[in-house]
Amino acid sequence: MYVTAVESRPAGVLGTSPSHRPFGARVKAFVALTKPRIIELLLITTVPVMFLAQQGVPDLWLVFVTCLGGYLSAGGANALNMYIDRDIDALMDRTAQRPLVTGMVSPREGLVFGLSLAVFSTLWFGFLVNWLSAWLSLAAIVFYVVGYTMILKRRTSQNIVWGGIAGCMPVFIGWSAVTDSMSWAAVVLFLVMFFWTPPHYWPLSMKVIEDYKRVGVPMLPVVAGNKVVARQIVLYSWVMVAVSLMLTVLGYTGWFYTVVAVLAGGFWLYEAHGLNSRAKGGVTGAKLKEMRLFHWSITYVSLLFVAVAVDPFLS
Repeated sequence: MYVTAVESRPAGVLGTSPSHRPFGARVKAFVALTKPRIIELLLITTVPVMFLAQQGVPDLWLVFVTCLGGYLSAGGANALNMYIDRDIDALMDRTAQRPLVTGMVSPREGLVFGLSLAVFSTLWFGFLVNWLSAWLSLAAIVFYVVGYTMILKRRTSQNIVWGGIAGCMPVFIGWSAVTDSMSWAAVVLFLVMFFWTPPHYWPLSMKVIEDYKRVGVPMLPVVAGNKVVARQIVLYSWVMVAVSLMLTVLGYTGWFYTVVAVLAGGFWLYEAHGLNSRAKGGVTGAKLKEMRLFHWSITYVSLLFVAVAVDPFLS
Protein backbone atom coordinates (compact mmCIF):
# COMPACT_ATOMS: atom_id res chain seq x y z
CA MET A 1 0.00 0.00 0.00
CA TYR A 2 1.45 3.34 -1.03
CA VAL A 3 1.52 6.11 1.55
CA THR A 4 1.61 9.85 1.07
CA ALA A 5 4.35 11.57 3.03
CA VAL A 6 4.26 15.15 1.83
CA GLU A 7 3.16 16.52 5.20
CA SER A 8 6.05 14.88 7.04
CA ARG A 9 8.75 16.76 5.14
CA PRO A 10 10.64 19.54 6.93
CA ALA A 11 8.92 22.89 6.83
CA GLY A 12 10.10 25.14 4.02
CA VAL A 13 11.67 22.39 1.89
CA LEU A 14 8.76 21.95 -0.51
CA GLY A 15 8.40 25.65 -1.09
CA THR A 16 11.93 26.12 -2.39
CA SER A 17 12.48 25.54 -6.10
CA PRO A 18 15.32 23.05 -6.72
CA SER A 19 16.65 25.29 -9.50
CA HIS A 20 17.35 28.03 -6.93
CA ARG A 21 19.70 25.80 -4.94
CA PRO A 22 23.52 26.25 -5.24
CA PHE A 23 24.98 24.50 -8.28
CA GLY A 24 27.46 22.45 -6.27
CA ALA A 25 24.75 21.23 -3.92
CA ARG A 26 22.58 20.29 -6.89
CA VAL A 27 25.37 18.26 -8.49
CA LYS A 28 25.98 16.50 -5.20
CA ALA A 29 22.26 15.74 -4.95
CA PHE A 30 22.15 14.14 -8.40
CA VAL A 31 25.19 12.05 -7.54
CA ALA A 32 23.43 10.98 -4.35
CA LEU A 33 20.49 9.76 -6.46
CA THR A 34 22.79 7.11 -7.92
CA LYS A 35 23.62 5.69 -4.43
CA PRO A 36 27.42 5.63 -4.95
CA ARG A 37 28.18 3.49 -1.89
CA ILE A 38 25.95 0.70 -3.17
CA ILE A 39 27.49 0.92 -6.64
CA GLU A 40 30.97 0.51 -5.14
CA LEU A 41 29.87 -2.91 -3.94
CA LEU A 42 28.46 -3.80 -7.36
CA LEU A 43 31.76 -2.93 -9.04
CA ILE A 44 33.62 -5.11 -6.54
CA THR A 45 31.71 -8.04 -8.00
CA THR A 46 32.27 -6.97 -11.61
CA VAL A 47 36.01 -6.40 -12.01
CA PRO A 48 37.32 -9.59 -10.34
CA VAL A 49 35.03 -11.68 -12.53
CA MET A 50 36.65 -10.06 -15.55
CA PHE A 51 40.04 -11.24 -14.27
CA LEU A 52 38.69 -14.77 -13.80
CA ALA A 53 37.12 -14.79 -17.26
CA GLN A 54 40.40 -13.60 -18.80
CA GLN A 55 42.50 -15.90 -16.57
CA GLY A 56 44.77 -12.91 -16.15
CA VAL A 57 44.64 -9.17 -16.64
CA PRO A 58 41.80 -8.12 -18.95
CA ASP A 59 42.06 -5.20 -21.35
CA LEU A 60 42.15 -2.15 -19.09
CA TRP A 61 40.07 -0.04 -21.48
CA LEU A 62 37.41 -2.75 -21.39
CA VAL A 63 37.52 -2.72 -17.58
CA PHE A 64 37.07 1.05 -17.59
CA VAL A 65 34.12 1.17 -19.99
CA THR A 66 32.47 -1.79 -18.24
CA CYS A 67 32.80 -0.15 -14.82
CA LEU A 68 31.54 3.21 -16.07
CA GLY A 69 28.66 1.54 -17.85
CA GLY A 70 27.87 -0.40 -14.69
CA TYR A 71 27.88 2.81 -12.65
CA LEU A 72 25.53 4.55 -15.08
CA SER A 73 23.21 1.54 -15.25
CA ALA A 74 23.00 0.98 -11.50
CA GLY A 75 22.81 4.75 -10.94
CA GLY A 76 19.81 5.02 -13.22
CA ALA A 77 18.07 2.14 -11.47
CA ASN A 78 18.79 3.68 -8.05
CA ALA A 79 17.47 7.08 -9.14
CA LEU A 80 14.24 5.49 -10.38
CA ASN A 81 14.00 3.54 -7.12
CA MET A 82 14.20 6.82 -5.18
CA TYR A 83 11.60 8.40 -7.46
CA ILE A 84 9.12 5.58 -6.80
CA ASP A 85 9.88 5.34 -3.08
CA ARG A 86 9.96 9.07 -2.30
CA ASP A 87 6.70 8.81 -0.34
CA ILE A 88 7.96 6.25 2.15
CA ASP A 89 11.51 7.63 2.14
CA ALA A 90 10.11 10.81 3.72
CA LEU A 91 8.79 8.79 6.66
CA MET A 92 11.88 6.71 7.35
CA ASP A 93 14.71 8.09 9.46
CA ARG A 94 17.31 6.27 7.35
CA THR A 95 16.16 7.88 4.09
CA ALA A 96 14.68 11.21 5.17
CA GLN A 97 17.59 13.21 3.75
CA ARG A 98 17.47 11.80 0.23
CA PRO A 99 17.36 14.48 -2.50
CA LEU A 100 13.79 13.80 -3.61
CA VAL A 101 12.59 14.08 -0.02
CA THR A 102 14.41 17.28 0.86
CA GLY A 103 13.39 18.92 -2.42
CA MET A 104 16.96 19.36 -3.65
CA VAL A 105 15.83 17.47 -6.78
CA SER A 106 12.26 17.62 -8.06
CA PRO A 107 10.36 14.38 -8.80
CA ARG A 108 10.28 15.21 -12.52
CA GLU A 109 14.03 15.79 -12.56
CA GLY A 110 14.62 12.54 -10.71
CA LEU A 111 12.47 10.60 -13.16
CA VAL A 112 14.12 12.11 -16.25
CA PHE A 113 17.58 11.63 -14.74
CA GLY A 114 16.94 7.96 -13.95
CA LEU A 115 15.43 7.14 -17.34
CA SER A 116 18.22 8.98 -19.16
CA LEU A 117 20.91 7.02 -17.33
CA ALA A 118 19.08 3.75 -18.03
CA VAL A 119 18.88 4.43 -21.77
CA PHE A 120 22.39 5.86 -22.08
CA SER A 121 24.01 3.02 -20.11
CA THR A 122 22.32 0.39 -22.27
CA LEU A 123 23.63 2.06 -25.43
CA TRP A 124 27.03 2.52 -23.79
CA PHE A 125 27.31 -1.21 -23.13
CA GLY A 126 25.98 -2.10 -26.56
CA PHE A 127 28.39 0.04 -28.56
CA LEU A 128 31.49 -0.03 -26.34
CA VAL A 129 31.34 -3.49 -24.72
CA ASN A 130 28.91 -5.90 -26.41
CA TRP A 131 25.17 -6.32 -26.75
CA LEU A 132 24.95 -9.32 -24.42
CA SER A 133 26.27 -7.12 -21.62
CA ALA A 134 23.85 -4.36 -22.69
CA TRP A 135 20.80 -6.65 -22.43
CA LEU A 136 21.99 -8.01 -19.09
CA SER A 137 22.38 -4.45 -17.83
CA LEU A 138 18.92 -3.50 -19.04
CA ALA A 139 17.45 -6.63 -17.45
CA ALA A 140 19.01 -5.66 -14.11
CA ILE A 141 17.46 -2.18 -14.33
CA VAL A 142 14.01 -3.51 -15.20
CA PHE A 143 14.11 -6.16 -12.51
CA TYR A 144 15.23 -3.72 -9.81
CA VAL A 145 12.82 -0.94 -10.72
CA VAL A 146 9.75 -2.94 -11.75
CA GLY A 147 10.27 -6.35 -10.15
CA TYR A 148 11.64 -5.24 -6.79
CA THR A 149 10.64 -1.60 -6.22
CA MET A 150 7.20 -1.56 -7.83
CA ILE A 151 5.98 -5.15 -7.26
CA LEU A 152 7.84 -7.03 -4.53
CA LYS A 153 9.02 -4.48 -1.97
CA ARG A 154 5.64 -3.45 -0.59
CA ARG A 155 3.88 -6.78 -1.09
CA THR A 156 5.96 -9.65 0.26
CA SER A 157 8.46 -10.43 2.99
CA GLN A 158 10.51 -12.25 0.35
CA ASN A 159 11.13 -8.92 -1.38
CA ILE A 160 14.86 -8.79 -0.78
CA VAL A 161 15.32 -12.47 -1.69
CA TRP A 162 14.04 -12.17 -5.24
CA GLY A 163 14.69 -8.46 -5.61
CA GLY A 164 18.33 -9.18 -4.92
CA ILE A 165 18.63 -10.83 -8.34
CA ALA A 166 19.25 -7.39 -9.83
CA GLY A 167 22.28 -6.97 -7.59
CA CYS A 168 23.68 -10.29 -8.81
CA MET A 169 23.70 -9.26 -12.47
CA PRO A 170 27.11 -7.46 -12.37
CA VAL A 171 28.68 -10.92 -12.14
CA PHE A 172 27.14 -11.89 -15.48
CA ILE A 173 28.01 -8.51 -16.96
CA GLY A 174 31.65 -8.79 -15.91
CA TRP A 175 31.97 -12.25 -17.45
CA SER A 176 30.10 -11.38 -20.65
CA ALA A 177 32.14 -8.19 -21.10
CA VAL A 178 35.28 -10.30 -21.53
CA THR A 179 33.92 -13.38 -23.30
CA ASP A 180 30.62 -12.25 -24.89
CA SER A 181 29.19 -15.46 -23.47
CA MET A 182 28.13 -17.13 -20.22
CA SER A 183 29.84 -19.77 -18.09
CA TRP A 184 29.16 -22.02 -15.11
CA ALA A 185 31.75 -19.99 -13.21
CA ALA A 186 29.58 -16.89 -13.66
CA VAL A 187 26.51 -18.87 -12.61
CA VAL A 188 28.23 -20.01 -9.40
CA LEU A 189 29.26 -16.46 -8.48
CA PHE A 190 25.77 -15.22 -9.38
CA LEU A 191 24.36 -17.77 -6.91
CA VAL A 192 26.88 -16.74 -4.25
CA MET A 193 25.57 -13.19 -4.51
CA PHE A 194 21.96 -14.42 -4.60
CA PHE A 195 22.36 -16.30 -1.31
CA TRP A 196 24.53 -13.52 0.14
CA THR A 197 21.95 -10.75 -0.34
CA PRO A 198 19.30 -11.77 2.25
CA PRO A 199 21.72 -12.42 5.15
CA HIS A 200 23.52 -9.21 4.17
CA TYR A 201 20.40 -7.04 4.21
CA TRP A 202 18.24 -8.68 6.89
CA PRO A 203 20.54 -7.61 9.77
CA LEU A 204 20.18 -3.99 8.61
CA SER A 205 16.40 -4.36 8.39
CA MET A 206 16.44 -5.77 11.94
CA LYS A 207 18.25 -2.62 13.03
CA VAL A 208 15.81 -0.22 11.32
CA ILE A 209 12.69 -2.32 11.86
CA GLU A 210 10.71 0.66 13.22
CA ASP A 211 11.23 2.48 9.93
CA TYR A 212 9.73 -0.38 7.96
CA LYS A 213 6.85 -0.78 10.41
CA ARG A 214 6.06 2.92 10.08
CA VAL A 215 5.69 2.75 6.31
CA GLY A 216 4.11 -0.70 6.10
CA VAL A 217 6.89 -2.37 4.11
CA PRO A 218 6.74 -6.10 4.98
CA MET A 219 10.43 -6.80 5.48
CA LEU A 220 10.91 -10.21 7.05
CA PRO A 221 11.81 -8.87 10.55
CA VAL A 222 8.54 -6.89 10.54
CA VAL A 223 6.27 -9.84 9.73
CA ALA A 224 8.17 -12.74 11.29
CA GLY A 225 10.32 -11.38 14.13
CA ASN A 226 14.04 -11.60 14.88
CA LYS A 227 14.12 -15.29 15.82
CA VAL A 228 12.75 -16.40 12.45
CA VAL A 229 14.99 -13.97 10.59
CA ALA A 230 18.11 -15.17 12.42
CA ARG A 231 17.30 -18.80 11.54
CA GLN A 232 16.85 -17.81 7.90
CA ILE A 233 20.17 -15.97 7.99
CA VAL A 234 21.93 -19.12 9.20
CA LEU A 235 20.27 -21.21 6.47
CA TYR A 236 21.17 -18.82 3.66
CA SER A 237 24.69 -18.42 5.06
CA TRP A 238 25.43 -22.15 4.94
CA VAL A 239 24.14 -22.41 1.39
CA MET A 240 26.16 -19.35 0.34
CA VAL A 241 29.42 -20.73 1.74
CA ALA A 242 28.79 -24.14 0.18
CA VAL A 243 28.05 -22.60 -3.22
CA SER A 244 31.19 -20.44 -3.04
CA LEU A 245 33.30 -23.61 -2.87
CA MET A 246 31.75 -24.92 -6.09
CA LEU A 247 34.18 -22.72 -8.05
CA THR A 248 36.99 -24.95 -6.82
CA VAL A 249 35.01 -28.18 -7.26
CA LEU A 250 34.33 -27.26 -10.89
CA GLY A 251 37.98 -26.41 -11.47
CA TYR A 252 37.69 -22.65 -12.05
CA THR A 253 39.81 -21.66 -9.05
CA GLY A 254 42.74 -23.08 -7.11
CA TRP A 255 44.21 -23.15 -3.62
CA PHE A 256 44.31 -19.41 -2.94
CA TYR A 257 40.63 -18.79 -3.57
CA THR A 258 39.74 -21.94 -1.66
CA VAL A 259 41.66 -20.86 1.44
CA VAL A 260 40.07 -17.39 1.40
CA ALA A 261 36.58 -18.83 0.79
CA VAL A 262 36.92 -21.30 3.67
CA LEU A 263 38.36 -18.82 6.17
CA ALA A 264 36.06 -15.91 5.29
CA GLY A 265 33.06 -18.22 5.06
CA GLY A 266 33.92 -19.81 8.39
CA PHE A 267 34.00 -16.44 10.12
CA TRP A 268 30.69 -15.51 8.43
CA LEU A 269 29.09 -18.69 9.83
CA TYR A 270 30.49 -17.90 13.27
CA GLU A 271 28.87 -14.46 13.18
CA ALA A 272 25.59 -15.82 11.76
CA HIS A 273 25.29 -18.48 14.46
CA GLY A 274 26.18 -15.89 17.11
CA LEU A 275 23.35 -13.66 15.93
CA ASN A 276 21.00 -16.64 15.90
CA SER A 277 21.94 -17.56 19.48
CA ARG A 278 21.35 -14.01 20.70
CA ALA A 279 17.99 -13.82 18.90
CA LYS A 280 16.89 -17.21 20.29
CA GLY A 281 17.77 -15.97 23.76
CA GLY A 282 15.41 -13.04 23.34
CA VAL A 283 18.16 -10.42 23.16
CA THR A 284 16.98 -7.12 21.67
CA GLY A 285 18.31 -3.63 21.13
CA ALA A 286 22.04 -2.89 21.00
CA LYS A 287 22.92 -6.23 22.59
CA LEU A 288 21.60 -8.09 19.56
CA LYS A 289 24.65 -6.78 17.64
CA GLU A 290 22.99 -7.47 14.31
CA MET A 291 25.12 -4.88 12.53
CA ARG A 292 28.26 -6.93 13.14
CA LEU A 293 27.11 -9.40 10.49
CA PHE A 294 25.99 -6.59 8.18
CA HIS A 295 29.42 -4.95 8.24
CA TRP A 296 31.22 -8.28 7.96
CA SER A 297 29.08 -9.22 4.95
CA ILE A 298 30.61 -6.33 2.99
CA THR A 299 34.12 -7.35 4.03
CA TYR A 300 33.35 -10.96 3.14
CA VAL A 301 32.20 -10.28 -0.40
CA SER A 302 35.16 -7.95 -0.95
CA LEU A 303 37.65 -10.59 0.21
CA LEU A 304 35.98 -13.35 -1.77
CA PHE A 305 35.98 -11.44 -5.04
CA VAL A 306 39.51 -10.12 -4.58
CA ALA A 307 40.49 -13.77 -4.20
CA VAL A 308 38.66 -14.50 -7.46
CA ALA A 309 40.84 -11.90 -9.20
CA VAL A 310 44.13 -12.92 -7.58
CA ASP A 311 43.71 -16.69 -7.83
CA PRO A 312 44.60 -17.00 -11.55
CA PHE A 313 48.06 -15.57 -10.77
CA LEU A 314 48.78 -17.87 -7.81
CA SER A 315 47.05 -21.17 -8.43
